[in-house]
Amino acid sequence: MLRYLHLSFLLFPILAQSQMSGSKLLEKAIEFHDPNGNWKSFNGHFRVTMQTPNSSDRISDIYLNLPEQLFSLKVDKDDTSYTYTIEKDNCSISLHGRTDFSKQEAEKHRLNCERGTMYKNYYTYLYGLPMKLKDDGTLIDPEIQRKKFKGKEYLVLKATYEQEVGDDIWYFYFDPTTYAMKVYQFYHDESKNDGEYILLSGMEEISGIKMPKKRAWYYNKDDKYLGTDILER
Repeated sequence: MLRYLHLSFLLFPILAQSQMSGSKLLEKAIEFHDPNGNWKSFNGHFRVTMQTPNSSDRISDIYLNLPEQLFSLKVDKDDTSYTYTIEKDNCSISLHGRTDFSKQEAEKHRLNCERGTMYKNYYTYLYGLPMKLKDDGTLIDPEIQRKKFKGKEYLVLKATYEQEVGDDIWYFYFDPTTYAMKVYQFYHDESKNDGEYILLSGMEEISGIKMPKKRAWYYNKDDKYLGTDILER
């Protein structure tokens, strides 16, 4: 009797997870990363160092104030420094502290408000995960998968998007015990095995939110290493 009772305790977590829906897994992951529900009122600063093969580091200082719809990004790489500031519908750009840079300088460094908005969306999405998966237009697959990736086992959540939001397919891999986000992967066309996967390691707490410390990027098709983002407070 005791042997069967012990076996039931071992099997219970697996059985419970097999019955878990995609939305429930997402809730569990959000409980781990944002236990106090701070993301909606996020107002904080963080720094991201991008390390890529055969290139110097790029340092990005990011300030994000969601309630005020304010985003600021200061980038330093080699001898170039530029800043984007987007507040609601207003965008401003500076190069080496100057706003009167020439058209030639703007083209050389690709400085324009469309690119500034792209940076805002990029950093808000990646550093707001998994909470950003609750945004309107995100379609969470009701079924979850349990599979191995690079030798480790994960609970996997699939997300797609309404047409006006995006057409990529994303997979998010969570630790089956803690529900911490460990990997994510996206495809433009899954049948072609294009896109990338990102391995997450370490943890940094920013304004009460547990964010991955390192993000290492690779191509899906050949596992080619692209670079690593390192987060600092």
